[in-house]
Amino acid sequence: MEMGRSDKKRIVLKIGSNVLTKETDHISRGKIEDIGKQIVALQDAYEFVLVSSGAIAVAKQFVNLESNGKEINVKQALASIGQPHLMRIFQESFRDLGLLTSQCLLSYSDFEREQSKENIVNTINVLVANNYIPIINENDTVATDEIQFGDNDKLAALTACLLEADLLVIATNTNGICTKESVENKTYVTIDEVFDIESLTNEIVSSISTHGTGGMQSKVQAAGITQNEGIDTWIVNGLEDNFMVDVIDEKISFTKIVKAVYNE
Repeated sequence: MEMGRSDKKRIVLKIGSNVLTKETDHISRGKIEDIGKQIVALQDAYEFVLVSSGAIAVAKQFVNLESNGKEINVKQALASIGQPHLMRIFQESFRDLGLLTSQCLLSYSDFEREQSKENIVNTINVLVANNYIPIINENDTVATDEIQFGDNDKLAALTACLLEADLLVIATNTNGICTKESVENKTYVTIDEVFDIESLTNEIVSSISTHGTGGMQSKVQAAGITQNEGIDTWIVNGLEDNFMVDVIDEKISFTKIVKAVYNE
């Protein structure tokens, strides 16, 4: 098995629950197919690692669990039920397009141990070299960070840094980050390019998405992690069909958070 990195640009694509459900109460097979088609269209120049939320959203389609008094335990149980279904939908949709998938469940503690980090990098490099698309989610049954921190945004940023990605793309339900003023007067003007991440904090309107646990704040924090490691982060509207191809061609508005450039 080939272990080295290819010449392709490596994109870590984080897909939020609100994108996977297209802001409904059901996972959208059409959206997953749309993502797969774009990977096929871009695969000559780019290799993809996906970080996918949505396990809890899938489970809610099937079950209504009794609470034992702790909401977090119910969410972890829902994640446990939903994760295999989520992977099955990815596998079926991608297989129809000739794409191979694999599952990687990670916890934040994995990023704190050198041996774990090395194992993650080696495993994912083998998968990608053999044309398997790793689909990463947090191991929700043992960890509560995604549920508490925010919809896998931080997980995606840590993954992008660990895998030395060329780009982190966070797909959400808005055209990037809009100025606070434009959100308040409903004109929605996208901030195109950001160098100073601190300046973004003042522009964030604190709204949480329907299924997601994040909102813009966790996306900006994630971009701060990648910026420090010299990786650009793009925040894009994943509800649009063909959104990846269109942002690469700069056909639609999105926010580009530019990597830190250090003087040698």
